[in-house]
Amino acid sequence: MNELAPYLILILVGFLPNELWRMLGLVLARGLNENSQIVLWSRAVATAILTGVVAKLIFFAPGDLASVPLGVRVGAASVGFAAFLAVRRSVFVGVMAGEAILVGAGLFYGS
Repeated sequence: MNELAPYLILILVGFLPNELWRMLGLVLARGLNENSQIVLWSRAVATAILTGVVAKLIFFAPGDLASVPLGVRVGAASVGFAAFLAVRRSVFVGVMAGEAILVGAGLFYGS
């Protein structure tokens, strides 16, 4: 049981409280108009937060990502965005293209 304790704690403290708020949000947002000001504002705030997190990961890379040069990280993000736009705004293609650049650079520059 000691081996499973960290996973149980992760589920109880990390996953379940988050899912509770997500489900409550779904129930409360059911009747909202997608073009209402509050929905547009909340979408803009969520996009800004996500952009900030991605920028932080690129410019202040943690762990093994820090061994990849900044130019490669910025280039991977740029290639991923270009692939996203090129293939009918496919998030999957954009992520895979950027990831391919990062993995290739990680193999080249990594230890």
